[in-house]
Amino acid sequence: MPPTPHTGPGGSGWFDDAAGPIVRPYALTGGRTEYDADVLDMVALIVTEDPAGGAEGAGGAGGAGHGPGDWAPEPEHETILELCRTPLSVVEIASEMELALGVVRVLLGDLLDHSLVRVRRPAPVAQFPSERVLKEVIDGIRAL
Repeated sequence: MPPTPHTGPGGSGWFDDAAGPIVRPYALTGGRTEYDADVLDMVALIVTEDPAGGAEGAGGAGGAGHGPGDWAPEPEHETILELCRTPLSVVEIASEMELALGVVRVLLGDLLDHSLVRVRRPAPVAQFPSERVLKEVIDGIRAL
């Protein structure tokens, strides 16, 4: 019996589905590791772009909107487009796809470069008020 992904040379099972994907992460990204960390924050929301220019919402991404050129989306790109019909955070996409966060960020960078997804940046974290402001508030409360 010839070896298959689930059997070794002698026909014995040498790994199972729990072993994870056969394709290594660097193969998914073509060896690339760069992404814009400012744009692709872990909690940034990603939504598929409608080919007409608006957010996808409930419509289908399918193969539409990929435009001409030499770039063709990989199956992982298509999975991201499908998942992001409704907004998902970068970390949720990584979890759903069972891929490393860095790999998902590189794949999202590809989709961003081709305007197939839109990023909704997280709301900025509130800054703590200065010590001067806090003292004025305390003085105001004491004056009551």
